[in-house]
Amino acid sequence: MVHTAITRLTALLGELSTPGDTVDWDGLAQTTGLRLPADCRDFVTLYGGGELDEYLGVSTPPVAGSPYGDLVDGLDFDPREEPVPPAGTASEDMEERRLLPFARSATGEVAFWLCDARDPDSWDVVVFKRQPLYGEERWIRFEAGFGDFLLGTLGGTLPNPFSAKDFAEPPHAYRNWRQPL
Repeated sequence: MVHTAITRLTALLGELSTPGDTVDWDGLAQTTGLRLPADCRDFVTLYGGGELDEYLGVSTPPVAGSPYGDLVDGLDFDPREEPVPPAGTASEDMEERRLLPFARSATGEVAFWLCDARDPDSWDVVVFKRQPLYGEERWIRFEAGFGDFLLGTLGGTLPNPFSAKDFAEPPHAYRNWRQPL
């Protein structure tokens, strides 16, 4: 059964004519200690690594031949260790937290999972704005997981954290790394 957020995202993006990526999720967990959220696993299986609206690159675990298979390259903590929340909660404290990047925009923003719990399905998304406007926060936290974050930003129910002001405007398209340009 596909995660409900990914089912709704598929209704927005449509289905691809090329296959998603095959990942040995159990092998990934054994070798790295990393378990990813169910909605991300379903997205990778259906869509694979690629670009959303030719703007937001979505990473996956290593997949032979994929230029988007760099997700574990961003792993700078040991997932086997118990997460310890930092004392502060201010946005400047984000660098001290367990963050795992899963998407990068063409304008330099990075979307991360905030890996502050053992259960990956409870991870929130935070976005780092490379060049925030005066008065804007550099870090924006969303109390949403991977699928709900993508669905909310594309559908306009969440604030658009990216520099491309039209990112939330339809139509939307996803192109995985196997699709020709």
